[in-house]
Amino acid sequence: MIFTEEIKELGSAKTQSNIHCLTIIGQIEGHQLLPEDTKTTKYEHIMPLLAAIEESEEIEGLLILLNTVGGDVEAGLAIAELIAGMKKPAVSLVLGGSHSIGVPLAVAAKHSFIAPSAAMTVHPVRLNGLVIASPQTYRYFSRVQDRIVSFVSGHSHISPEKYTELMLKTDEIANDVGSVIYGEEAVSCGLIDSVGTLSDALDFLHSYNSKNRA
Repeated sequence: MIFTEEIKELGSAKTQSNIHCLTIIGQIEGHQLLPEDTKTTKYEHIMPLLAAIEESEEIEGLLILLNTVGGDVEAGLAIAELIAGMKKPAVSLVLGGSHSIGVPLAVAAKHSFIAPSAAMTVHPVRLNGLVIASPQTYRYFSRVQDRIVSFVSGHSHISPEKYTELMLKTDEIANDVGSVIYGEEAVSCGLIDSVGTLSDALDFLHSYNSKNRA
């Protein structure tokens, strides 16, 4: 079964704040279709949905629930850029895990939360397989990686140098390069703003909207 994005209205009579929830789970699917037994989020569905949320007069904020396992880099960056460019407040909450391209998606929001038990996996851009055949491919990967580092450091409190260091660690993941960062650690290194749960993320959005109405 393919899981795509969902949108739901959240709010209460007490806050009178209309919050929409967007789930981004599994792999971020780009132009290449993934197997049907892989949980996927299709970027061509997410992008017009974000535009509709931004234009809606009823919606006052966006809650993004993240549990990703990587996916298409270009599609993930496109979604992250749209989130970062929204005028309406957006809050992200990392649940379970945020792998690879899920990191830019998490930091793109106005405020990011990570559940105490959640993890974020950071690694370099790469292809499946053992051989990269041409120097042009190396240069392409290097430039894509620079774009990711620039976006993440520009939308969080982590430095480009620290994020690159996390991407290239060799003693963290067996048979791979990169880092796995858990709740408090993600906050202490400046990657995520706060450790929190669903109620914390909603409280932030309600509080933000209340202050802007005053």
